[in-house]
Amino acid sequence: MVTLNKGKGKPIQIVENKITKSTIEELQDIWSTQNELTNSQSITCTSGRKFDGGKLQYGLVPPLALRETVKVLTFGAEKYEPDNWRRVPDGPRRYFDAAQRHIWAYKEGEMYDQETGVNHIAHAICCLMFMLDLDEGKYNETK
Repeated sequence: MVTLNKGKGKPIQIVENKITKSTIEELQDIWSTQNELTNSQSITCTSGRKFDGGKLQYGLVPPLALRETVKVLTFGAEKYEPDNWRRVPDGPRRYFDAAQRHIWAYKEGEMYDQETGVNHIAHAICCLMFMLDLDEGKYNETK
């Protein structure tokens, strides 16, 4: 058995020297991607080039979810003050609890928060983002 991994998704496995049409198509996809990358980085390339391989792809963030999340952040900044969430005592625990409340409200059929009119999932995303940022901040401070 031979295992090939194209770096995105599950590895391709060739068992007992049997190659399926699916395997061939996956290999063609890998080679095509590699050729496109090589061609775009060659000196003779006549189109514009930008070497952004390995960089974060912010365009992958779902725009509608981002917009709704920003609505929640804006509401909070206007109600309290910008970045107030950073100074909430015992923030990670409290934001975990708040995320759970929003998720359960959604699960029980209440799609929108009564105070803001914004989807409960967007509120939960904010809470999870706060938790992640607070955790990453602790990690970075201890490096």
